[in-house]
Amino acid sequence: MKTMLISVQSLPIFVTTRDKFVKDYYAYYKTVYGYHLRSLNSNNGWTLASPLAFMNAPILAYSDEIRSAVMVVYGDKAHSFYMGKDAFAKLKGDNKEFVVVPSANHTDLYDQMAKIPFDKIIAFFHQNLK
Repeated sequence: MKTMLISVQSLPIFVTTRDKFVKDYYAYYKTVYGYHLRSLNSNNGWTLASPLAFMNAPILAYSDEIRSAVMVVYGDKAHSFYMGKDAFAKLKGDNKEFVVVPSANHTDLYDQMAKIPFDKIIAFFHQNLK
């Protein structure tokens, strides 16, 4: 089976006219860099055994019961930024931290080492993993 990869420059017109997060995902998942045959976001990965049903589960219903330390890291350009803020707002305790990464979208925080706030992550771990 031959795998076909496309670059951002060759995206179909429907993708280039949609929301920015669609272009961001295509820019990552549809290039050699981020593509994987079995990745849900790369290519026909959604199957009956996918986590689609899980996405409809109320996974934050009991988030106010979490007592462990929690750090939420989000890029301010991520399409799901509001979800991170909402999830963080439900957490209780003083061992929680919300970190906003300026000018970063969702996929930027996968592996763009210069954008990942390692200093804050390390400090959070040192403070809370005793």
